[in-house]
Amino acid sequence: MSKELTSRAVDYSQWYNDLVIKGELADYSAVRGCMVIKPYGYALWENMRDQLDKMFKATGHVNAYFPLFVPKSLFEAEEKNAEGFAKECAVVTHYRLKNDPNNKGKLMVDPEAKLEEELVIRPTSEAIIWNTYKDWIQSYRDLPILVNQWANVVRWEMRTRLFLRTAEFLWQEGHTAHATQEEAVEETKKMLDVYSEFVEEYMAVPVIKGVKTENERFAGAVDTYCIEALMQDGKALQAGTSHFLGQNFAKAFNVQFLNKENKQEYVWATSWGVSTRLIGALIMAHSDDQGLILPPRIAPLQVVIVPIYKGEESKAVIDAKANAIMDELKAMGIRVKYDNNDNARPGWKFAEYELKGVPVRIAMGLRDIENNVVELARRDTKEKASVSTQGLGAYVKSLLEDMQQNIFNRALNFRNENIREANTWEEFVSILDNNAGFVSAHWDGTGETEEKIKEMTKATIRCIPLHNKQEEGKCILTGNPSAQRVLFARAY
Repeated sequence: MSKELTSRAVDYSQWYNDLVIKGELADYSAVRGCMVIKPYGYALWENMRDQLDKMFKATGHVNAYFPLFVPKSLFEAEEKNAEGFAKECAVVTHYRLKNDPNNKGKLMVDPEAKLEEELVIRPTSEAIIWNTYKDWIQSYRDLPILVNQWANVVRWEMRTRLFLRTAEFLWQEGHTAHATQEEAVEETKKMLDVYSEFVEEYMAVPVIKGVKTENERFAGAVDTYCIEALMQDGKALQAGTSHFLGQNFAKAFNVQFLNKENKQEYVWATSWGVSTRLIGALIMAHSDDQGLILPPRIAPLQVVIVPIYKGEESKAVIDAKANAIMDELKAMGIRVKYDNNDNARPGWKFAEYELKGVPVRIAMGLRDIENNVVELARRDTKEKASVSTQGLGAYVKSLLEDMQQNIFNRALNFRNENIREANTWEEFVSILDNNAGFVSAHWDGTGETEEKIKEMTKATIRCIPLHNKQEEGKCILTGNPSAQRVLFARAY
């Protein structure tokens, strides 16, 4: 298989698919709409997951695990949530197969093994979790409950794309229970800040924090907060959401507690989640026509060392020096690999590690060792330099931090250059068709107008930015009064 990628300028969508496959992040599977996450892609997810998990635990959360199956009656309990996910549900109706008497060697569903109650494969876990919380919560002393779950979910998508939209994907979902509305709202915003910090500081992707419109809210939420990122093709991507659920699920599942005044009260709730979709965001925010560009803080490999030699005698000398450098880098907490595989030439290895987005490549031959230098190449700018082996570990550590910041700054500049104001319908359509990106425009606040704009342009309101500037204006479509601008974009 050729490792060459389709150019972004020629076909951005094909470039993305090429990069996921040829960069060995994921592959298609035998199950329609589902993907295989390959070891390199899973190592990237593990780094992201592990850092997020530390951040969750630092804010007082603990991990638990709940069943994959949700009884249909529980799923139906919160009507808006059930209605919102109904079209995406996969449902288990039987529990056994048997030999097909009319087709030797084949199996059929055993009609006598029909479940008494159908089971929904979780598209989200509010129903099963709140039914459980009913037994956990009796008094204000049992609150708050701050639980997170790392799991898989199934949403039966008809049009799928690796990482961005698959029938099954990996994620985390936090589900918390609180004694007061104020505490639940504070939790919702706190977790949005955790997501924002992670995506910006570790993924190097700048985000805009905001609140969703009523049309775009999570089914069953009172308010949905989100972080929105901009991809290189000018489309937006929702990178994470945090939901204030009010008392909707507590009332649906009759979860009450005895408050400090000895009165029964319904619990206040939140839920929040990010998924393997973040890998798609990472790819599209940073990478180029040569392959992945991975921020060093979450890259599976931060440094690769490639030897350049002729004959076993020179290889032994280079091996010794490379292993010493490896030990120095590992002692500084740097993830490093020495690729002394003799099945591929150095040029092939250079291209392979460029494709896979390894931040720093070190090449070394006998002459380099004699001069106490190595050739060092950085993935983000493709710059090469001859660097002394004295103090190399400290140099590389500093370089990785510089690269992390540079990758973020490039994405931030791109994002800022692609937020444009539109004051008329003509300007609005022109920006979407010619420049894309975020369009900051007035909207009259009605769901009808929002839906009409979506039908006409395929652009949605990505968010109403937090701490948004209040300014009087006229809706770009209806001309009706508006108190603030909102951010529109076409999105993944």
